[in-house]
Amino acid sequence: MRWLLLYHALCFSLSKASAHIVELNDMFGQIQSPGYPDSYPSDSEVTWNITVPDGFRIKLYFMHFNLESSYLCEYDYVKVETEDQVLATFCGRETTDTEQTPGQEVVLSPGSFMSITFRSDFSNEERFTGFDAHYMAVDVDECKEREDEELSCDHYCHNYIGGYYCSCRFGYILHTDNRTCRVECSDNLFTQRTGVITSPDFPNPYPKSSECLYTIELEEGFMVNLQFEDIFDIEDHPEVPCPYDYIKIKVGPKVLGPFCGEKAPEPINTQSHSVLILFHSDNSGENRGWRLSYRAAGNECPELQPPVHGKIEPSQAKYSFKDQVLISCDTGYKVLKDNVEMDTFQIECLKDGTWSNKIPTCKKHEIDLESELKSEQVTE
Repeated sequence: MRWLLLYHALCFSLSKASAHIVELNDMFGQIQSPGYPDSYPSDSEVTWNITVPDGFRIKLYFMHFNLESSYLCEYDYVKVETEDQVLATFCGRETTDTEQTPGQEVVLSPGSFMSITFRSDFSNEERFTGFDAHYMAVDVDECKEREDEELSCDHYCHNYIGGYYCSCRFGYILHTDNRTCRVECSDNLFTQRTGVITSPDFPNPYPKSSECLYTIELEEGFMVNLQFEDIFDIEDHPEVPCPYDYIKIKVGPKVLGPFCGEKAPEPINTQSHSVLILFHSDNSGENRGWRLSYRAAGNECPELQPPVHGKIEPSQAKYSFKDQVLISCDTGYKVLKDNVEMDTFQIECLKDGTWSNKIPTCKKHEIDLESELKSEQVTE
């Protein structure tokens, strides 16, 4: 037994000594066992390392295969590998339960490198003619390969020989990572007293890697009230508050938030006429976003009482900043303000909660007969 172990060790040492490596960099080529089409020698080991450009794979197939049969390919074999993975091990003349021949099988590398090793042991009882194989570089369709990967294109993927590129739908901008589609949403200005603001594409998932700024800028004297709708879906984290996507509301030096998750914030009375809404999204996630409505409320002015023999339009229980009322008098009366008679008089609720003027009085209109007679004479 000791002599047998020494013999096998010596054979292994000799086979290692005779092993050599062939580097191949062409886009296609042929690989044959030593001596092909004659029988291959014993104690032989050859490795072919094939490298093609990035963006390509290596396709390997065999035209002829005839090696010594052995249990689990212990004796002679062809092994196909990458840097960290064995793709196939072939031996024998036909596929059995314990050995596999390539037959019509095509071996495809996952990347741009493939290593093929042929090894024969110390004895061949018959004449085995070895193998004849061919390889070629084939283009990788990155668009299909990356469909389920995090590095896939956000919107459109375009494959070309040796690579691919991403593009975005109308209204989007390709991020510097060359795959994410973001939006430019930093110049949204709202100056109306009421309005609706949503995340981009709401209720569809909002874009990634975007910084949105919405400014509500009203006349001083108004106060903005915010009301988020029930649909509120911003990427969250179970342990850390809003580390990915969030909304922040800035009112002067005060910052409310960040807000995220699935529960909408309670109504917010900002007590200000100027509000900034910041929305941030990172480079991942498929959340639907948010929608809010805002309404301006102004300081209220004191209740008005119409003058005697007069009326106020519109007549309502409360008046606030910018509301206007028109004072008029009953038939036979005129509005008297600063000793001047007029048909109507208008006042406005100011930003500090006061009226622009006092309520005038209604004075009975006295007809000047002498003036009317003169007017009739001129007409005649």
